Amino acid sequence: MATSGTTAFDMDFTEIAEEAWERAGREMRSGYDLRTARRSMNLLTIEWQNRGLNLWTIDEGTVTLVKGTSQYDLPADTIDLLEQVIRTDSGDQYTQSDLTISRISVSTYASIPNKLTQGRPIQVYIERLVANPKINVWPVPDKDNEYIFKYYRMRRIQDAGSGIETADVSFRFLPCLVAGLAYYIAMKDPELAPRIPLLKDVYEEQFQLAAEEDRVKAPARFVPKIGYV
Repeated sequence: MATSGTTAFDMDFTEIAEEAWERAGREMRSGYDLRTARRSMNLLTIEWQNRGLNLWTIDEGTVTLVKGTSQYDLPADTIDLLEQVIRTDSGDQYTQSDLTISRISVSTYASIPNKLTQGRPIQVYIERLVANPKINVWPVPDKDNEYIFKYYRMRRIQDAGSGIETADVSFRFLPCLVAGLAYYIAMKDPELAPRIPLLKDVYEEQFQLAAEEDRVKAPARFVPKIGYV
């Protein structure tokens, strides 16, 4: 028997909202139903970001460091940095190196006596500001075009758009997205209150399934510390 040969199934926002309303117990009938579903979907994806890492939102980026400048902007939709290094001799196949730069807290950064000391940066304080996240490196770069701050970041999930736009989520999270939106919608309508416990259970189950799949599968290596008495 022939199969479709495609693996491109996706849902636009209107289809997601319709499915969620139907699971909640009634049809989506008005423009207001669509608007309130969009608002709930944005809140739902923010909740996901508070739950932890979403692998499809990991981006990498670079910042070219400038001599005498300690502070640099990150993209506005950055939630946090996951890893970071200082790259030297970028592009040279023989001498390019990614060197450790340690993340420090605001209290540690504040306690540095001379924040104008120049050299190769070895520490970074990340300011997780709402609209304009920044990094502060120390020591301050002592050369131009010598150091590149390379990072892996977790970005925000994009907002629910118009009815014809698809959601900014991995296909693995579509069942979870629909289940969660149905649960959120039911909480708004007193007539749907009896369905809330069931919808919540289904949502949590779908989230767990998706989250367990959306994880790094690299093996961990543990090295025992051996001491002699």
